[in-house]
Amino acid sequence: MATIKPFKGFRPTKNIAQQLASLPYDVMNSQEAAQMADGNPYSLLHITRSEIDCPEGIDVHADEVYDKAVENYSKFKENGWLVQDDKPLYYIYAQTMEGRTQYGIVGAASVDDYLNGIIKKHELTRPDKEEDRMIHVRINEANIEPVFFAYPAVEEIDTIVDNIVKNQEADYDFTAEDGFGHHFWAITDDAINAKLEELFTTKVPYTYVADGHHRTAAAALVGAEKRKANPDYTGEEEFNYFLAVHFPDDQLKIIDYNRVVKDLNGHSKDDFLKLLAENFEVKEEGAEIYKPATLHEFSMYLDGKWYSMTAKKGTYDDNDPIGVLDVTILSDLVLNKLLGIENLRTSKRIDFVGGIRGLGELSKRVDSGEHEVAFALYAVSMKQLIDIADTNNIMPPKTTWFEPKLRSGLVIHELK
Repeated sequence: MATIKPFKGFRPTKNIAQQLASLPYDVMNSQEAAQMADGNPYSLLHITRSEIDCPEGIDVHADEVYDKAVENYSKFKENGWLVQDDKPLYYIYAQTMEGRTQYGIVGAASVDDYLNGIIKKHELTRPDKEEDRMIHVRINEANIEPVFFAYPAVEEIDTIVDNIVKNQEADYDFTAEDGFGHHFWAITDDAINAKLEELFTTKVPYTYVADGHHRTAAAALVGAEKRKANPDYTGEEEFNYFLAVHFPDDQLKIIDYNRVVKDLNGHSKDDFLKLLAENFEVKEEGAEIYKPATLHEFSMYLDGKWYSMTAKKGTYDDNDPIGVLDVTILSDLVLNKLLGIENLRTSKRIDFVGGIRGLGELSKRVDSGEHEVAFALYAVSMKQLIDIADTNNIMPPKTTWFEPKLRSGLVIHELK
């Protein structure tokens, strides 16, 4: 069963919470981070993207950048911008997008659970990206940014959350510049915290990494390092845990993750359409945006027109958790077989567009001449994600897109 514990979080004072909270480090480049933090000394980006306070053009992995992160984190605490709670707590972090709100429990996830497979994964990680975040955790001795987990919904936990949300004023409540709402409550009742810890231990068999595989791996690996450096550890030290927001699976919605390709691999438009028809029912839909309406249906934008593409029976295996995915069908039957793109991670001929940008972004990229064809997919379901993680499979690259992104800085977990 899952171990998720309360902890003494470092949190911003209420008057600067909105200014301090920031998007995750990996959804922006250095220039964008600098623009977001411009004129805002409270922005957590001064810690998570500390190169913005270093000479322009510096290598983001330079020692000077990491040193600046430590300096800025210390300054935030010295200035009273981040203050530690006086006892271990759970927290509720809710997000609102397009009228829909999802309620997560912020708690300290267990390094043991990661190492033993209680925390389940569905993506591969890259050692270089892991090491960058491991350095951040090591030098600050803190999980500055949370990871995004899902868990099988538990009615008793839902009831506790509902009662708090209805009867307790939020500690933070703001709408960010992207229009998404962020709401945060500290759970200060000792009995409720004890009950939540019991419910996680007895009712939640596994948790699932939804977003933040590299941050999860980095946090757990640093915890394992600290154990080796402290052979007499008891298991109760804070370095045995890391910061995560846990959302019930039935509240989460995955957004589509689409593809644009630079060329047709030497095929003419007419030949390409004929080749597609071998494995798909292809229908011209016109100039208006066409969005897939069901699994195994795709839409394609080519030469100023949208097409629907429905995979024919027999082209996929309903009993294979990977083979049945639309990203697999498209990759095997179109991107690889017809367009010659064998490795989605390394090919320079393909790019990926999160569904939050809308399908208009696909036609825009094709009409600009930057790409020749675009494909939109029906979004993966939480059930598919969980089935893949439960069978120890790995999703193809760029399969899931979760929105809204967690805002970092609403609470920080220290390893000391």
